Amino acid sequence: MLSRVGRIRNVVGRMRNVCVGGGGYEITNTLLGGSRNYHYVAGIDSSMLKSSCARLWTSGDSNVFRSTVVVQQPIFWNQQRMVTTQTKVPAQARHKGTQLSMQSPGFVIEPFTRREPIAFWRRCFTRSGWRRTKEDLIVELKSAYAISKLRKKGYSKQKFYTEAFNLYKQINSQIATRDKASLRKAVTENMYSTLKNEIKQRQSVWSSVYLELIEPAVKIRTLRARMIALDKDDLSKFFIQLTLEFLTKQKFEAYDSSGAIVAGNKDKEVLVRDIWVFEKSFFHQNSYWRLCGRIKV
Repeated sequence: MLSRVGRIRNVVGRMRNVCVGGGGYEITNTLLGGSRNYHYVAGIDSSMLKSSCARLWTSGDSNVFRSTVVVQQPIFWNQQRMVTTQTKVPAQARHKGTQLSMQSPGFVIEPFTRREPIAFWRRCFTRSGWRRTKEDLIVELKSAYAISKLRKKGYSKQKFYTEAFNLYKQINSQIATRDKASLRKAVTENMYSTLKNEIKQRQSVWSSVYLELIEPAVKIRTLRARMIALDKDDLSKFFIQLTLEFLTKQKFEAYDSSGAIVAGNKDKEVLVRDIWVFEKSFFHQNSYWRLCGRIKV
């Protein structure tokens, strides 16, 4: 035991000499815990600290070391790296400050699925029917809660439908014309990656396309509304996702590199049904509705 304590004192002495001599911080014995923990420290090679000095501390009985200065070589604790080094802050972030905020959750929460109809007698007189009724009620209550949060922010159903349909036309047109720069602003990051790959696949098959949406839309309805709160203790920071069904008439025609028609007929109207999910942040300034997902019909 005495020889082990002696080894520890030698290591601490070397560390103190290196740190103080290099203009750094002095490491005292109290930073290394009580004598019962000395055998954990004995395995640290003092040569690791010769390149630079770091101020180390522990919290309570914790043996995890953290560094407040950049070290050139990592310190390993029982063959594991336990020192976190401070990275250099980019010049742009130093001048303007770094804002770490979520621009989009990156997924569609509880995507809409068409539920199979259930007979009235089964819903009322069977356990599976009662369970199904409970599930349906929870789904509707979640949508009602999200809509109520929207209304407090000035949400208007008809106004939103107009905005959503304009966005629907805009995105379809940008996909058809391969306008990726404008498309990026109208969709979330994950959705942009999906649409970019889709445009690339279409380009390999069709040289150009003709697309026309007949106004007004035949039908627009809300299928689901969901709220995503970032902090359960602060419900003012949340995202809203609205799932809309569009029933529209469209004219479509595709051409090859020589200009020949390879698909569709622009003289014929086709009834198209799409289910899109729109998302908006209600804690970012100047936020707006964007497409975050599409659900297969």
